[in-house]
Amino acid sequence: MDATYNLNGSFKPTLKRFADLDGPDFFPTPAWATHALMDNEKFDGNVWEPACGDGSMSEVIRSYGNDVNASDLFDRGYGEAGIDFLATERIADNIITNPPYNAAEGFIAAGLQKSRHKFALLLRLAFLEGANRQRTIFNVTPPTRVWIFSERITFYPAGSVKKGSGTTAYAWFVWDRSHVGSTELKWLPLGYKARFSAQSEENPMLFK
Repeated sequence: MDATYNLNGSFKPTLKRFADLDGPDFFPTPAWATHALMDNEKFDGNVWEPACGDGSMSEVIRSYGNDVNASDLFDRGYGEAGIDFLATERIADNIITNPPYNAAEGFIAAGLQKSRHKFALLLRLAFLEGANRQRTIFNVTPPTRVWIFSERITFYPAGSVKKGSGTTAYAWFVWDRSHVGSTELKWLPLGYKARFSAQSEENPMLFK
């Protein structure tokens, strides 16, 4: 486990998100972050969520009318377990996911091969940095759109008490096979965090 995960004896969600290498811990994606993507980016056809965890993201995508295929390398009680996204040969119309922390570059390579239409990854905004990524990803297959969150996303380990707020900037990176032209930089509308967090408190079964 990352040495910075527990400082002074307690979890600090604002400090660092560590890689889930052995599978017992994971960070569900807040529903509002997925709603922000689905409201602003249209996905025609089925959607594969290959790191589905407990289904937090898959359930939101399904609520928009898309047929969702949910899978995960680990068995988290939702979807099809034991599916290695990097190794499987299955394909889908669209792929949407929040990849494991240290596997983003591998997920991009795999997703570009396995999606027919669109491929969307939730990544740190800082993923845009780095000379190696520029050479191997952005100069070769740059994203079509980068949807930036002005509101910060806080990721908590499953089952933890939700306190504090995130300090890391995130964005949805979208690759669209139908797009011609350069990368578009866009900002997601404000208000998703407050609106869907309030709805979740009023009716938690809608956003489980």
